Amino acid sequence: MAGLSTPAEVLVSVVFVVFTATRSFVGHTRDMQAKRWSVARQLLALQTLLLLTVFAAAAATTLAVDRGNNQAAARDKVLVLAESIAANPFVVQQATARTPTVALEPYAEQIRLETGVNFVVIMAPSRTRWTHPNRSLIGQPFIGTIEPALQGRAFTETYTGTLGASVRAVAPVRNADGKVVALVSDGITTEAIHAQLWRQLPILLTALGLLLAVAMAGAVLVSRRLRRQTRGLDADTIAKMVASHEAVLHSIREGLVVTDRIGRIGLMNDEARRLLNAEGDMVGQPVDRLAIAQSIKDLLTDARTADDELHLTGERVLVVNQLPAQWEGRRYGTVTTLRDRTELESLTGELNTTKALAESLRSQAHETANRLHTMIVLVETGRGEDAVRYATKQLELSQRLTDRLFEAIDEPVLAALLLGKTAQAGERGVELTVDVQGAVTFLDLPASDLVTVVGNLVDNAIDASAQAQVDRRVDVTIGTEGNELLVQVADSGPGLPGSSVDLAFTRGWSTKVSPTTAGRGLGLALVNQVVRRHHGTVTVASSDSDGAHFSVRLPLPGKVVIR
Repeated sequence: MAGLSTPAEVLVSVVFVVFTATRSFVGHTRDMQAKRWSVARQLLALQTLLLLTVFAAAAATTLAVDRGNNQAAARDKVLVLAESIAANPFVVQQATARTPTVALEPYAEQIRLETGVNFVVIMAPSRTRWTHPNRSLIGQPFIGTIEPALQGRAFTETYTGTLGASVRAVAPVRNADGKVVALVSDGITTEAIHAQLWRQLPILLTALGLLLAVAMAGAVLVSRRLRRQTRGLDADTIAKMVASHEAVLHSIREGLVVTDRIGRIGLMNDEARRLLNAEGDMVGQPVDRLAIAQSIKDLLTDARTADDELHLTGERVLVVNQLPAQWEGRRYGTVTTLRDRTELESLTGELNTTKALAESLRSQAHETANRLHTMIVLVETGRGEDAVRYATKQLELSQRLTDRLFEAIDEPVLAALLLGKTAQAGERGVELTVDVQGAVTFLDLPASDLVTVVGNLVDNAIDASAQAQVDRRVDVTIGTEGNELLVQVADSGPGLPGSSVDLAFTRGWSTKVSPTTAGRGLGLALVNQVVRRHHGTVTVASSDSDGAHFSVRLPLPGKVVIR
């Protein structure tokens, strides 16, 4: 720094350094597309540039402040010194002497050396110097402003004199009558002030350098952490990944729910919100506080693995898969996918009805073949009248049930279902009776919902009654009471355990033995779902000797239910 003489030159040098660093950074920025700088590296470069800029600004500000402080201190010093000299009786006495230079010159030089100022000039009111550090200038006019001092007021100024630019003070010397008989001026050159600033500068720069080093170390640590978190990816790649991520989340037909390690929702796409009837912003909320189906909530809370599990919400049947989210051996939470199987379950119910009807037709065809063979034998043996009576009786029995069901029930799908279940029960040795109380009009009740309720209840009743040793029967009663449809199904099976009555309509509960839980325990849960959707009721009574009795009440559309 020997070649620098003013803080302005230092400021210019600092600005030049910052400009050079900025220019270098801009040059590197132009190469970012080719080099694919990672986000961490870009952040480090920006932090470095910012820190250098702050360092330069702090250095320049410190220099400017210190320069101003030093000049203010110099003004105070020279003003106090000038007033002290002017008030000295010795100076007042010598100012009126014949040759003031003889006594005042050594006095002024002694004061200058002791106080560290650059000059002490005592002069006549006419500007004639009596003292000066340069003896050749004694007797010559003082260069500078003296008018305020002649008027009796001490002042300071920055002025360029014989020693160069200086901060100086001028004070009047008064005699006993108050008359100005001399003037005292002392000053410190700006070069001396700058020299003092240079002596302070290493300490200031060292402190700023330490702060810069600490800040750079912190920037490097932040950059390394960011590099680990972003996997060293550049900004364009991250932006493309985010865009692809958003596009996929909003376009896939499956619901997607991601939870973190402590059971909070990290992500839920639009389809998942629709399937779970979730409202509001779910991200960041604990799973156990969400207003979603309890079985789904339990699955997300347990964070266990699930493979094609069936779960029921208020209106839907969902196929749920859940796996842990892992990366490089570390577990971050779970990923859960949801698929809507409601329509598929409805079609499956209708398919089961069709299958049951087909089985019924197959059984009837088999029975019809036996009956035809019997009638042929009767005819061939000459017993034609017996053959006619036998055929008439068999036709009357089968047609009677068919006519009764189709006349009493205006829903052909449900009538066909009951006919099929009757034949199915007969094949398993179970007697199924259907009691239709009056003509049942279903109005706008969906056929698929009727099939779900009646079909599942009758299937479970047939399975239960088939376990009985004797008196295998199922009684189905369908009718209306007021403005409600009443469906009752009773069986002669072993009944439900007392502790299981409340769990009978829970997904996954079943009395059957099965090697998998994927499709087990869904029938009664589907019944309960339909009942709740139509704001109906379902009750069950059970005993070891009387089997299970299910009763379902569904409000008929268009009518007001009074409870």
